[in-house]
Amino acid sequence: MAAASPNEQAIRQVVQEVLAQLGKQMKVESKKPFRDGDWGVFKTVDGAVAAATDAFEKLSESPVAHRVKAIECVKQICEQQAEELGRAELEETKIGRLDHKIQKLKIIKLVPGVEFLRTDAYSGDHGLTVIEYAPFGVIGAITPVTHSLPTLAGNVVNMVAGGNTLVVNPHPSGARIACEGVRRFNQAIYKATGLENLITIVETPTLETAADIFAHRGVKLICVTGGPAVARAAMESRKKAVVAGPGNPPVVVDETACLENAARSIVTGAAFDNNLLCIGEKEVFAVESIFDELLETMSRHNAYQLDARQIAALTDVAFTPPKDAKDHYHVNKDFVGKDASVLAEAIGVRVPAGTELLYGETDESNPFVPEEQMMPFVPFVRAKNVNHAIDLAVEYEHGFRHTSLIHSRNVRTMTKMGRVMDTTLFVKNGPCAAGLGLGGEGYLSFSVATPTGEGVTNPLTFTRVRRCVMVDDLRVI
Repeated sequence: MAAASPNEQAIRQVVQEVLAQLGKQMKVESKKPFRDGDWGVFKTVDGAVAAATDAFEKLSESPVAHRVKAIECVKQICEQQAEELGRAELEETKIGRLDHKIQKLKIIKLVPGVEFLRTDAYSGDHGLTVIEYAPFGVIGAITPVTHSLPTLAGNVVNMVAGGNTLVVNPHPSGARIACEGVRRFNQAIYKATGLENLITIVETPTLETAADIFAHRGVKLICVTGGPAVARAAMESRKKAVVAGPGNPPVVVDETACLENAARSIVTGAAFDNNLLCIGEKEVFAVESIFDELLETMSRHNAYQLDARQIAALTDVAFTPPKDAKDHYHVNKDFVGKDASVLAEAIGVRVPAGTELLYGETDESNPFVPEEQMMPFVPFVRAKNVNHAIDLAVEYEHGFRHTSLIHSRNVRTMTKMGRVMDTTLFVKNGPCAAGLGLGGEGYLSFSVATPTGEGVTNPLTFTRVRRCVMVDDLRVI
């Protein structure tokens, strides 16, 4: 990473001083009842949108340096207060792992800001054309329970970098931590820049408030990170939508793979935050010739193998069977995001301390294979050969085109799978997080827009392309 410029260092120093001054003040104010609109938290969508609209007008009149300061406030709060905020999120949502809740906040510093913006130009006999990237205005953001504050914070960085303001409808089960994050962000931003309400949020979110945001005339763009229902609703609205929809990422392991690396990567990805990541490894299709050896290798990486009887018992408690032929298996929400030891205890199994993941052999009909189950259990399915494994991966990814992974040393095999899967993220020989710049090259974002095609979102995702044309002048060469 390049060294910070003197200007960046000065901005960081200002923000650090602001956060130090706010430390005691936040503790005092958190004990007081909040009024409607206090630091961006509103009871109604209309109130939140009106405040965000006013904030957008003021942000538009401000220098880009104010955006930089605002983003730095968010990043420093996430890093310096990660343990407190991560613990609060886990206490509210009751899903995932504390160490990973904390880690997800600390890595917000890797989300790109204004440095991602650029200006393009065309110069010729007929003058000069400048291509700039302008903000949309007020963006309506829907955030998930799986990563409530990290997704919100990452969106703030991307959207404010592009010159926008936000109105957020968080998942109801993660609303309290989302509102607390918004209060802290806005308070620090105001102290550093004098700008208010760059981020607004609905205090008590519902399906109705989400629908109100989708339909509100003051909202110019929608960004949704969530499940199939909310993704469909966003895409059916009349506004431009950036939609991060569902995934069911398959892993293919062929006979040329390094099995130690494959096992370590599968555990690293699937166990992260108890498999709440939409990009996380959800099912493995391994070729017959290395299948048993791969299962054995998994046990050396903090994973515990269940036998057929134990898997059947876990399946029975983890899913509700379909009611009829048109229905499908439904995940038991009591087990979503729980520790591997909790899943094991539910079927009378005690696992060694430090076990991060359960795994075992199933056939493709087991509901753990087709369902995006978000639990730290990964089914392994035998494939006759790599072509069969890829066919299974295509089938059970369901055409979401979200994420797929392969462990192989055969470039042609990797190429074939990449083409037929056609997923937004395609990770070779690493854990899923490598696809977001964590152990692989690239940048980080918590919103991966697959249905609408923007991919891993960044500040340019939330801008409009604008041409400024000067005819027959300013041609200097």
